[in-house]
Amino acid sequence: KMAGSSAPWIGSAYLFLQSTCKTIALPSLYESSQKKPSVFKALKLALADSTGSVNGVDMLKVHCSHPHLIVQLKFCKQENCRRFLQSYREGVLQESLQNHLQLALAMTTVPLEMELKAGNEHLDNMLKDEDRCLECIYREKPDRLRDEEITELEEYLQSLILHQNINNNLPAKDCASLNPPSLPSHGSSPSPQVTFLFQGQQFANRTLTPDDHQKFAKLVSKKWKQVGRSLQRNCRALRDPVIDNLALEYDREGLYEQAYQLLLRFIQSEGKKATIARLIAALEENGLTSLAEELLGLHSHED
Repeated sequence: KMAGSSAPWIGSAYLFLQSTCKTIALPSLYESSQKKPSVFKALKLALADSTGSVNGVDMLKVHCSHPHLIVQLKFCKQENCRRFLQSYREGVLQESLQNHLQLALAMTTVPLEMELKAGNEHLDNMLKDEDRCLECIYREKPDRLRDEEITELEEYLQSLILHQNINNNLPAKDCASLNPPSLPSHGSSPSPQVTFLFQGQQFANRTLTPDDHQKFAKLVSKKWKQVGRSLQRNCRALRDPVIDNLALEYDREGLYEQAYQLLLRFIQSEGKKATIARLIAALEENGLTSLAEELLGLHSHED
């Protein structure tokens, strides 16, 4: 099937990463503007090790879904994907990433668990059948362009390498600890509507954060579809067929994952326009005042 096509070989997969050490939360490290470049650098180097090339596999997006860090991967050549699968199967990728994280974060050890998925297929269950894995990855075409944040992190990494070459008296680890000059600061992007009203109080409008995303998925429960339909009025990515497909596709994973994927589509589609004001308005419309209060920090307790 794959060989018969004249189109270039392109496939996609998701790499799920979780630290088995309770004191190390990879999503929290990635959400930290100071640690993010170090975690990204470790990911980039480990993936380059796995394919033998810096461009062997492309990162499109890094999702924080506690306790997992989820990396969306894009492969543009079958041989690169094959090398990656061999490295993953033999534990070379895992060992490489553990070592790079250990160095980048200046920790004694960063033990990891990994899982690889393509669509609904858990590739860990079929790693011995490499051709089947390749077919699953090939079937999953990337559903997005590379995230702006990934591009900015890559540029930052390049500037570090250049800095090291110019000033080779400065060790690499010191370079990595420098404050990043232009990292995206999620949650603080200015938006046309600077403030909005909720329950008579004014709140600063901001882009949705990973913490908002997680709380929404955890607490919205069965009303996630209704919220999606409220958001769809000015978001083309959430038309009814999309919402229905999410319900079917993530039925087995449950309400949390369905809600998480819904808001993920909204954030990916709207970018900096995916603001807290829009989400709060959709929650209010569906009687989810308590969740709106939670997102705005009006509850002193934690759920």
